[in-house]
Amino acid sequence: MAVTRADVARLAGTSPALVSYVINGGPRQVAPATRARIEAAIAELGYRPNMSARSLRTNRGHALGMVIPDGANPFFAELSAVIEAAAFARGYPLFVGNAAGDPAREQAYVRSFIDRRVEGLLAISSAWETGIADACEQAGMVLVALDRIIDPARCTHVLCDSVAGAQQAVDHLIDHGHRRIACLSGPHVSTAEDRVRGYRNALAAKDLPEGAIVRTDFGGAAGYHALAELMAGPDTPTAVFVTSDLQAMGMLRAAYDAGLRVPGDLAVVAFDGIEYSRYTRPGLTTMVQPARRMGELAVDLLLGQIESSAPDPGIIRLAAELRTRGSCGCPDEF
Repeated sequence: MAVTRADVARLAGTSPALVSYVINGGPRQVAPATRARIEAAIAELGYRPNMSARSLRTNRGHALGMVIPDGANPFFAELSAVIEAAAFARGYPLFVGNAAGDPAREQAYVRSFIDRRVEGLLAISSAWETGIADACEQAGMVLVALDRIIDPARCTHVLCDSVAGAQQAVDHLIDHGHRRIACLSGPHVSTAEDRVRGYRNALAAKDLPEGAIVRTDFGGAAGYHALAELMAGPDTPTAVFVTSDLQAMGMLRAAYDAGLRVPGDLAVVAFDGIEYSRYTRPGLTTMVQPARRMGELAVDLLLGQIESSAPDPGIIRLAAELRTRGSCGCPDEF
């Protein structure tokens, strides 16, 4: 016969409710000693939760969905991996849909996840106003947004503080003596807008003029081709703040091909902190996003709201960390 929660509770000397709290990660805390007895009983009896029964009770499949804007971007790949590991540790498989920068494709993935009755959705929107919040609200599905703003009045957001991080990055260039600082921005999404705002705040605080602001996609090819435009004006910049590491990596190659010395002719500071940024030559100075903390917190918040059946709108902003390397003029440490 199948092992039940009641069997686990009898062996652990506790109640089935506490067994449920341990298995589901809440909604109540379980004392460490009691948790240890329950986990030992689960292991001894080989207990496995009946997810089919749970799905019938909740009218939801025991899984989470996630939509990302670009599966080829290492930052989104890293964040997805963190979220998958956090969801798996809590007993939830994660289905990931790659919107590939296409709002229509993103909407199709959201509808697909809703049709499959996933218990909750994590989303990094590919553009402004893609309708994710509307679709989830109509379906009664919990939504947590990451990296980009969707609708703070209707869902939880877990973001890096891009304004403060960008301002710190540009302050670092100013501290190196730069007074003509350009900005390579991303597309019209909240993340890029916030980083441009931080760039402007840093210059305004030091009474420095804004340099050229060029908007491109977040990819390396876009960064490569943007260098010529950034350097074409009458006030050639001595430094550039770049809103993503991939753009900056493309720009470093373009600078090399153009015969520009980095950081001698052009200093570069970027934003994201992807693993590959340490392997450029010179190494890329960047604001490192707390991807692990963002992903794990997003999963915790999503599952907590699933258990309580109550959304918790608002924005949680986490600080980025400056990682200095050779592209800004600091020692090029691996």
